[in-house]
Amino acid sequence: MALNLDIRTVESAAAGEIYISATPQKTLPPQDQANELFAAIRDTLRTKKARILQERIFPSQNAIETIRQVRSKIYKDIDDGVSPSFLVCKEGSFGPFAGAQVHAIISDNKPKVIHIEGVPSGRILRLPDHTLVTLSAISAPELTQATDQAKACLEKAESALKQFNAGFLSVARTWVWLRDILTWYDDFNRVRNRFFTERTLIGEGSRQSMPASTGIGLSLADGSRCAMDLIAVLEPKSLPQFLPAVGRQQCALEYGSAFSRASRAVTPAGRTVFVSGTASIDASGATTNIGDPSGQINATIDNVRAVLADMGCRDEDVVHTTAYCKTAEVEEIFNRIKGDFDWPWVTMICDICRPELLFEMEATAAPKSAKKN
Repeated sequence: MALNLDIRTVESAAAGEIYISATPQKTLPPQDQANELFAAIRDTLRTKKARILQERIFPSQNAIETIRQVRSKIYKDIDDGVSPSFLVCKEGSFGPFAGAQVHAIISDNKPKVIHIEGVPSGRILRLPDHTLVTLSAISAPELTQATDQAKACLEKAESALKQFNAGFLSVARTWVWLRDILTWYDDFNRVRNRFFTERTLIGEGSRQSMPASTGIGLSLADGSRCAMDLIAVLEPKSLPQFLPAVGRQQCALEYGSAFSRASRAVTPAGRTVFVSGTASIDASGATTNIGDPSGQINATIDNVRAVLADMGCRDEDVVHTTAYCKTAEVEEIFNRIKGDFDWPWVTMICDICRPELLFEMEATAAPKSAKKN
């Protein structure tokens, strides 16, 4: 199978947004996979005169340094110094390199680098009527306890937003990368719940302003127990729309997890819908199709499509999809199913937040605006 480069664009008078999903040739060694994949991304960005807003790369532990070096060598002038999130997963059907995702912008205004504790950690894009912030790979590996790392990640992200007189109410989407997720996911939820309660994002009398989110068993190469990416919309001033319950599922806060099932925000090229990490879970919060990989995969996709439909999105509006499979066997089954959907899949193998869950996925969509190149 050759390199699969999926490019979705969203355009407005203000700017264009590009979503790239790339998976490598299966038969090549990691260095050759990375050379081909990053050259294709580089050429796409240069041709479209686009600049990176956020990037995620999914290697196995033993391939990460090779892939990191190849990316640096190939990107050259398009690399502004902000490291992508290199997220360690298990080796899957593409070998030690599962693929990459890039969100980029076409605009006369260049994103500026955001530093956290002196480290380039994100970007801010300012347009006449729009301001967008992305942060990537926020972590605190210097701390010993996982819960302390989680708290520090939230506080570091908040500190970065405060540079621009913003806070977590402006955050539309988070991704939380949790090494050994099954050993401490409940503890993580308690930390996040406390943080959001103290900022009045949740709690009695609040608007339940929780970002859409994914919490999944991937990790940075530095061994952090917790790391975070996010997208925040600072302008227009209206807050992102948070949907704690939408589609077939009720509010996750009912079983102790503080995230919205989806969010919707005004972004430079239009409106963006963020569908949280979703699994085979029913309206009561119970896992369904236990022990049945096909059943869980199909139920998860149905749950995601129900959210998309409620948010006014069609299948063709989807610009990014990420699939998380518990084992290689689950990935093999998923690979037979995913062809029924013309979505830009990037798939990896990792642990999910419940022992009995075998599959999870997330999606990003641009209602009635996305175009496939």
